[in-house]
Amino acid sequence: MTRDQYLYCGAYALVTLHERHIRSFLHTWKQAADTRLVLPPSGDPNYASLEDLLKHVLRASRGYMVWICEKLSLPDPAIDPPPETAEIAAKADAYLEHLLERWRAPLTGLTEERAYKPAFTLRWGTDYCIDAMLEHAVMHPVRHEFQLIELVTQKKA
Repeated sequence: MTRDQYLYCGAYALVTLHERHIRSFLHTWKQAADTRLVLPPSGDPNYASLEDLLKHVLRASRGYMVWICEKLSLPDPAIDPPPETAEIAAKADAYLEHLLERWRAPLTGLTEERAYKPAFTLRWGTDYCIDAMLEHAVMHPVRHEFQLIELVTQKKA
């Protein structure tokens, strides 16, 4: 998609940034996997393994767009669930292409006004407008990429 296909430049920017950062996360994830990084112990099942973390990031990305479309009464973006943990590493590249392709079109008609009002309550109790959810979707892979870089750096030290 190009900027001129979006009514709201902010939506275009955040969809583009999401794509850039989730691609970067996957690249860093592959580097971490190449080092045979083992995540520190955690009670969170999303951190049970590198594969679980990858599935978490991809599943969350899917969930953000599904939630946004639901709240805006847009058609379901038809994003498949991510592959199972045992297959995620082998299928991540193809799944990411599917995910990103399905992220590009739903918000082309979003206006700036609708991006900010109303706010919606998330399952964890926080109120987010659509623009805030898009920003969250951008930052989620950034935060996990940062985490992986830190862990790989510690491992090499």
